[in-house]
Amino acid sequence: MKNSKGKIFVTVTLLLMMLTGVGCGKKYIPKPYGYMRIELPDTCYHSLNVDTLPYSFDKSCHATALPAKADPGENNWINLTYPTLNATIHCSYKPLKNNLRELSEEARQFVYNHAIKAEAIPEKAYENPSQDVYGLYYELQGNTASSLQFVLTDSTHHFFRAALYFNSRPNQDSIAPVFDYIQEDIMRMIETFQWK
Repeated sequence: MKNSKGKIFVTVTLLLMMLTGVGCGKKYIPKPYGYMRIELPDTCYHSLNVDTLPYSFDKSCHATALPAKADPGENNWINLTYPTLNATIHCSYKPLKNNLRELSEEARQFVYNHAIKAEAIPEKAYENPSQDVYGLYYELQGNTASSLQFVLTDSTHHFFRAALYFNSRPNQDSIAPVFDYIQEDIMRMIETFQWK
């Protein structure tokens, strides 16, 4: 009996030593968070030239232009929705009536309302004298509700403002590929913008 207890003790001790040796080999760490792969459509554009709108530009074939709900008398507002990318570019237009300074300040305030969450808000000036289009482009870096905004004007008759919003919780890392894709569409929109 005494001999069998000794054999059990030796067997258990050897098993524990083997498990300890095997368990100390490789360190495991948790996997980092990942994001779903987003299939982005090919880039293509066509002109948004609606007779009732006082402006025209090239828009993505994958964006749908819909009239936006606005205040009475504001019937030149549109939303460019990207149904497959869960994003919308909200576009507003106002005719200038010696109020360029007020509209410019209002647009600037819309941008800087996001300063609480923004890491940086670089501004870029834009001008196309041949089409009489001048503006400012704001890229809001960080986890802000709006990732990009811009204003365009001719300084005398027209004022156009647009803001990109994603229909999801702001997370710069997860929307980065879609943001880059839509940013190209917005640059094309700005470069082809014309007043009527």
